[in-house]
Amino acid sequence: MLSDRPYMHDPYPRERTSVLAWLISAVVAGFVLQIVTSRVFEAPGAAEHFFGLSVGALHSGRVWTLLTYSFLHDPGNLLHILSNVIGLYFLGRVLLPVLGPSRFLGLYAAAVLLGGVVWAAANWHLGGVLIGASAGVFGLFITYACFYPHQPVTFLLLFILPVTLKPKHVAIAAVLVDLTGCLFYEVMGAPSPFGFAHSAHLGGMAAGWFYFRYVHEGHWRLPFRRSDIELPRWAKKDAKAAPAAYQVNVGGREGLRAEVDRILDKINSQGFGALSAEEKRILDEAKDLLSRR
Repeated sequence: MLSDRPYMHDPYPRERTSVLAWLISAVVAGFVLQIVTSRVFEAPGAAEHFFGLSVGALHSGRVWTLLTYSFLHDPGNLLHILSNVIGLYFLGRVLLPVLGPSRFLGLYAAAVLLGGVVWAAANWHLGGVLIGASAGVFGLFITYACFYPHQPVTFLLLFILPVTLKPKHVAIAAVLVDLTGCLFYEVMGAPSPFGFAHSAHLGGMAAGWFYFRYVHEGHWRLPFRRSDIELPRWAKKDAKAAPAAYQVNVGGREGLRAEVDRILDKINSQGFGALSAEEKRILDEAKDLLSRR
């Protein structure tokens, strides 16, 4: 058959639905579940009871609520889920190609988890129920601000007035506002008059900063992990004689093109952060070659 011939086979994997689309779909599905349980089955608050984060839920052993609360939103406030989904979409479009699917999901989950832990610690005696994906969104935004601190971004103030600011300025303002709200309201045992979970925002932002500072590209190690083994003299001589760096011989223009195609496929599947220093050098070399044409 024609389809059995080798040249009819596609060597590249088919494009799959991105993790960002699945994540947004899960958030929307959680909101739909709240609407169905409260209006169709006439059980308002049932989804929040089993999946929302509260001190009582943690006392009862429902530790999964430290993550599942991010899939729920206020059923009576459409702006709550709309703002989080919009932020998740635009931030995810930028960060997903840079981080790759695994690190992107790991960063989001860590921001949600740490946001829930900080909120529970700050509201242990106050009580209440935490819902919303804002901790994860704030964690993504802080990471974005660390990557692109000076890139101008236009925000729609109150969804009406366009305002252009630098991400680093917005990040500093967000930290100051949430830190003030957490100290003056949540820590003092009073709910925020703005309806924000300031402590959850702070936890998510801390996770985003920690990821960029210590985890990105794996440039981190424990300070107490040091090697006590010393190499013998003959090994030290060989190490000094060894070449300083390993370079890939791409073999001219065609070889460079094939290597660039392979690197682009790696970026598409694993993200820009997975590239080695040599692969980044090859991309720069290809860019310089194209600019001279």
